[in-house]
Amino acid sequence: MERLSKSREDYLEAILMITKSKGSCLSVDIANHLSITKASVCVAVKNLEFDGYITRDGNDIKLTDKGKKIAGSVFEKHLFITEMLVDVGVNKKTAERDACLMEHNISNESYQKLKKWWKANKTQKT
Repeated sequence: MERLSKSREDYLEAILMITKSKGSCLSVDIANHLSITKASVCVAVKNLEFDGYITRDGNDIKLTDKGKKIAGSVFEKHLFITEMLVDVGVNKKTAERDACLMEHNISNESYQKLKKWWKANKTQKT
C-alpha cells in the first residue's frame, strides 16, 4: 500500500473517524478534530481531492475507496497500538498519543509480525 505523509494520513483517519461518529464530515469537523485552522484544512482537502483520496458533495467530505483503504489501515494500527500499550500498563491518554506517532512510522512488515506475536501471546495468557 502506498505511504503518505503523516499529515495526509491524519486527515484521512480524521475523516474516517468523524464520518463513523457523525455520519458525515465537514471541514470544520476536521479542523476541530485535529486542532488546526479551517484554512489549513481547506488547502489539505483540495489536495486530497485532487489526488483522488476524497470527494466533496457540497460541504460533505467523503473518502474514496483509495482514501478508505489508507484511512482504515492507519485507524486499525492506531487501535491495535493503543490497546497493546494500555495492556502493558501505559495510561490511556499516553497510549493514545503514542499510538498517533507510532501508527505512521511502523512498517507493514513489523506491524503484521507484532500483531501476530501479540495475538498469540495474549491468547496464551487468558
